[in-house]
Amino acid sequence: NMWKVIDSFHGRSLVIAINIACGFSIFAFGYDQGLMAGVNVTPSYLNLMNLHNKEEMRGGIVASYYCGSLLGSFIGGWTGDKFGRIKCIIIGCLWGIVGAILQTAAMNVPWMICSRIITGVATGYLNAIVPVWSAETSPASSRGMFIAMEFTLNIFGVVVAYWIAFGMSTTDQTNSVTWRFPVAFQMLPQIILLLMIFSFPESPRWLLKNGKEKECIKVLAALRGDGDPEHPEVIREFKEIEETLRLENNEGGETSFYKMMFEKDQMNIPRRVHLTVWLQIIQQLVGIGVITIYAPEVFINSAGFSRFTSQLLSGINNISYMFSTLVAVFTLDRWGRRFTMFYGAVGQGIALLMVGILTKPEIISQNPLGYGIGTTVFIFAYTALFGMTFLTVTWLYPTEIYPLCVRARGGSWSTIGWSIGNGLVTLSTPPLLARIGYATFFIYSAFNFLSIPVIWAFYPETANLTLEELNVIFSTKAVFVKSAEKELCEQGIDPKKPLAHLLDDVQNISNASSSSHLPYKKEEVPGYGKA
Repeated sequence: NMWKVIDSFHGRSLVIAINIACGFSIFAFGYDQGLMAGVNVTPSYLNLMNLHNKEEMRGGIVASYYCGSLLGSFIGGWTGDKFGRIKCIIIGCLWGIVGAILQTAAMNVPWMICSRIITGVATGYLNAIVPVWSAETSPASSRGMFIAMEFTLNIFGVVVAYWIAFGMSTTDQTNSVTWRFPVAFQMLPQIILLLMIFSFPESPRWLLKNGKEKECIKVLAALRGDGDPEHPEVIREFKEIEETLRLENNEGGETSFYKMMFEKDQMNIPRRVHLTVWLQIIQQLVGIGVITIYAPEVFINSAGFSRFTSQLLSGINNISYMFSTLVAVFTLDRWGRRFTMFYGAVGQGIALLMVGILTKPEIISQNPLGYGIGTTVFIFAYTALFGMTFLTVTWLYPTEIYPLCVRARGGSWSTIGWSIGNGLVTLSTPPLLARIGYATFFIYSAFNFLSIPVIWAFYPETANLTLEELNVIFSTKAVFVKSAEKELCEQGIDPKKPLAHLLDDVQNISNASSSSHLPYKKEEVPGYGKA
């Protein structure tokens, strides 16, 4: 009998263990994002692939990864709903390891592009399912905190990729190890995750949906009841999930990607899909891509720092970016998702405005060093604000708003939106910068301010409500937040406590304190009574 994590860990420590496992996947995703920036400027790589002065081809190799992630998120979401969260993670890791091996061995451009696509598929798989698995096992009051912690690891991945490339740039540049080693390194977190994942529990929500009642109770007992299946929290969550499943089945249950987008049903899934995809696109439009891709060039071209200094500054910017995500760990659940995005958009908008003004050639030429340092400060401020706000909310929100029957596919839509947003920004920014230069920052600054009314009007607050309560909140016909709340009140539902009637049931059960209500006998629960 294999050792399982839930044999030794309960409650908060179990949730932390699950989120550490998620962290390896999200770290790999961050590392992979940061990897190509270093590889793309490595002489031995450019010589071998014959990429000197071929900007389009270099961009194409980077973008092929997003094609893979689009593909992977479709298959991954389907796999996650059909075969469970754990199996989906196993498949994702295998794709990732194969892709990394092929990339490390690449000898020409088509080979590189194919292996980038395979690595992208892995990212699609893991990004569609890992945040979902985390959200389904974390308690309602700290879902935001745990996803924020994972994204601290995500940016840690970017940081590690950056400093490995920085270190390799000081070695013999004719040797292909300078880029093959950083590429091979991305296998490490995925191999660790693959070896760990077999001992982790499946999502209790997926288990109950697939009729595995006893296993669901066992996992819930470990997560919420310190191993006791009779714990009121365990009973409450079990009843909530059961009730939600009953409602979903009455409304037709399973649905396809096409139906999720276009078919109006009682659960109103199209509304949720649009919110998800647009939120990811907004995340890209507030300008993070421009800053991360373009920061090193701003440091060199506009501020006139040396190549070494500008690489150093970019590296330090990444480190402060990583620490800024820790702020979200403490604020996301306390201040809520909406306010987090509001203050982020205001701060980022101002910072980009200042970067645009300070890099205007007529201005910066008056005092390159002074204004160069000014620009650097605003780039640092922008990146830190983004890490505290938009980075985490856009990945957390989609995991919270879908009904159980399509939650993994909801995660897919999130990755799909991310791929579209990234593709748009990656392809449009270089020509914009070439044509209008500093004014590009004004465009992205405007997008920040424009996002505020959109979020205010369309995006309900999700903090501190259980996934089952949120399912009720998002099933309204109304699209606007205010009118949706009105609609719920008319149905006699309190938008702040949409499942209050169930809580009364659990209260009565606890008072009656008999165990006859349970759908099983205590002795039937696997592992019950064992220490």
